[in-house]
Amino acid sequence: MKIRKKIPKPAPAKLPLYVIGYRGLPPSLDELTFWYDAHYGGPLLVADRHPDGRASASHGPWRAHILSSLPEAEAMHWQSVLTWDHQQLGVVSPSATAPGTKGDTVLVAARLARGLTLLTDGTAFDVTCHEYLNPSDWNDRPLPVFVTRDHVTVQHQETNDPGSAWYYTLGLTKFGLDELELIQPRGLPESDAIALLESAADEVLRIGHNQKVGSRLDLFALARTIHFIKHRTTAPTGRMVTFRQIGISPR
Repeated sequence: MKIRKKIPKPAPAKLPLYVIGYRGLPPSLDELTFWYDAHYGGPLLVADRHPDGRASASHGPWRAHILSSLPEAEAMHWQSVLTWDHQQLGVVSPSATAPGTKGDTVLVAARLARGLTLLTDGTAFDVTCHEYLNPSDWNDRPLPVFVTRDHVTVQHQETNDPGSAWYYTLGLTKFGLDELELIQPRGLPESDAIALLESAADEVLRIGHNQKVGSRLDLFALARTIHFIKHRTTAPTGRMVTFRQIGISPR
């Protein structure tokens, strides 16, 4: 968990999942395919190749879109947004998919972004989580393993209320879900708030849909029950996001 300070402003257009800044030239799609197959067994199938490096990549039924070299105007925009000195940038975006396969599609996109980062010793920016990932920051998971915290982070941000602390997730929107937030009295343990939101994100992802306001949800990992208080929209990263506020139900 990182306390946010300076927040980069997002691009106005439809956002990718990851922006990758290369150190040197972009890798070829063949290099990326070889790397992916060596790490995850493959086969990674790359189709719809365009001269500008645009293509779709699929592993089994799951697909993501790659633009290995951004046009100059788009690259300059992201360089300004992220205050990067990388001269060559690429992006990875998810493909449209059914709700039941959203997690696998996000996972494939993350692995492609990891490959582009490692092949060039570059830096990736997780657009939804507002998190920078250097080569050593990626977790090397086996093919069938999905870990929520690889894709969803918990953040803490100051509020106008001096008596309250605001904790919230970033990343659930990758899966078509509302983010979660917890507002608790200032001074309570930060680790408890983080554990609660991580466990709640795990369970909401497992269920696969947003919980109704007023409903309760058992978090068996913590032996706790939470309830959903309300939903609202706010912009902690400069872009409007929908949140569902949770609270701890009495034992």
